[in-house]
Amino acid sequence: MAAKSALHSSSPNTSSFLNSKSDLVHFRRTQLRFEPGIPSKPIKWESCSRTREQPREKVKQGGRLFTVRCTAEGIERGMLIGGGRGREEAAASKILDIPERFKVVALVACVMCLCNADRVVMSVTVVPLATKFGWSSSFLGIVQSSFLWGYIFSSVVGGALVDRYGGKRVMAWGVALWSLATLLTPWAANHSTVALLAVRAFFGLAEGVALPSMSTLSSRWFPSHERASAVGISMAGFHLGNVIGLLLTPIMLSTVGISGPFILFSSLGLLWLTRWANGVTSDPRDSPFVSKSELRLIQAGKTDSPASDGQFPPLRLLLSKAPSWAIIFANITNNWGYFVLLSWMPIYFNTVFNVNLKQAAWFSAVPWGTMAVSGYVAGALSDSLIKAGYSLTIVRKIMQSIGFIGPGVSLLCLNYAKTPVTAAALMTIALSLSSFSQAGFLLNMQDIAPQYAGFLHGIANSAGTLAAIISTIGTGYFVQWLGSFQAFLTVTAGLYFVTAIFWNLYATGERVF
Repeated sequence: MAAKSALHSSSPNTSSFLNSKSDLVHFRRTQLRFEPGIPSKPIKWESCSRTREQPREKVKQGGRLFTVRCTAEGIERGMLIGGGRGREEAAASKILDIPERFKVVALVACVMCLCNADRVVMSVTVVPLATKFGWSSSFLGIVQSSFLWGYIFSSVVGGALVDRYGGKRVMAWGVALWSLATLLTPWAANHSTVALLAVRAFFGLAEGVALPSMSTLSSRWFPSHERASAVGISMAGFHLGNVIGLLLTPIMLSTVGISGPFILFSSLGLLWLTRWANGVTSDPRDSPFVSKSELRLIQAGKTDSPASDGQFPPLRLLLSKAPSWAIIFANITNNWGYFVLLSWMPIYFNTVFNVNLKQAAWFSAVPWGTMAVSGYVAGALSDSLIKAGYSLTIVRKIMQSIGFIGPGVSLLCLNYAKTPVTAAALMTIALSLSSFSQAGFLLNMQDIAPQYAGFLHGIANSAGTLAAIISTIGTGYFVQWLGSFQAFLTVTAGLYFVTAIFWNLYATGERVF
């Protein structure tokens, strides 16, 4: 036949092959192995060309190599050779091929959400517990602060453990222990006040490792120019935990009872552990799931030491430098304001504006929800400024200044709020702007002391926890003695302003240790 003779022709001219196109498509199976009858419309044959843009089929017959370009109107070339489905599956697989570091940060964000939700449960259930047991406002402050008694001790130890054993293992043990403490809380409340305070202190002891673990995992798994966004995602989960806890707890209280929210969140913690145990490593170099290209990207974007030498960090050296104290003071101020709002916001709306518990939970939840979004925005903005060429020192100072001056002004204005809507709006602004601190002092630990970041985080967090204890208890006494939140809000605002000045004088983005 004409087509067959054309394929075996020794002439370089392919015109005889092209002229036999009508015979070629009538074969049961052609030399090119195309199945007949697939095209329902006439096949458009084009002359062979050796331009780089056109796709070509290479066919070798009788020692000769022919290049043919075949297209069918309305039918993809891949369908003719049976490769369409394979390419579609490959494309789908590529879409679902999420980089391993994003899977890690998603799990971290989930556990940070659970971490804060477990804390908030007590902030809501303390209202019916106070009514049941007849607690005063000052004793409410003691109950609220009992979580911090254990938290203050585990921060330093937990930070050192994270530096030595890695974030994965320490985080796993922390989640297991605080889930157990959460489960035991309603039993302890019914047993005795001493038992309740002891269980809450144990709960704080277990949760003290969460933030150092998160910070260290972010530094191991992300290059420097993505680290602020990673921390922003993790802390977004942390703040969403407030929203989930504040909204779900009143519902569980009214339907199941006091034990309901504690059983729910402790079960979620154990469920999270099953995924964490087998899916994450402390260092991307030890992960069987991370690709070589992703590992190269992570390592190329690092400017810090990957791990410590296992020795106990030099405490005297860390405390001898002003940048360390800038971080410590920033943590003190951040925790002071944060825990006042976290512990007292539902009570504030309930007492000042006389709203019921469910309404107070909704008013309290809105600021935390916006804080989750603004925290990620702060991280993305910080990373974009670094990519644009701004120094780490300038970026850290800008972010922290917004994170302190903004909340200070908002809290001063809160003293003049006359409606719960206005108060919620001002608290929303305060907390949204305070989340910029995540791209300030919270990341600065990795900047100045990458080798001892967990330990430095623990020191700063312990100091901040002590401040949180004082502010949480102090708010209760201020309310009881003065009958108003205004004086304490003014003190908190002043602390924000003073620390912002200190930060801009002594903070640095350069490595110090």
